[in-house]
Amino acid sequence: MASYTTKQGDMWDMIAYTQLGDCSRVGDLLQLNPQYSDVYIFPAGISLELPSEEDYSIPDTIPPWKQVAG
Repeated sequence: MASYTTKQGDMWDMIAYTQLGDCSRVGDLLQLNPQYSDVYIFPAGISLELPSEEDYSIPDTIPPWKQVAG
């Protein structure tokens, strides 16, 4: 599994967007890192687990213009 080390000021939605391509994947990050669920703004140096691509598939119900090309 991949990981991400936070920078001062990182927030869940920004990490989800920059690392996973979709800010709606915050829930995926929280499931893998429940020990930080009470953190809103991260300090530098926290290592977070990232879900693998196999753990996430785009549902067929999302319109093509909303799907992130990878």
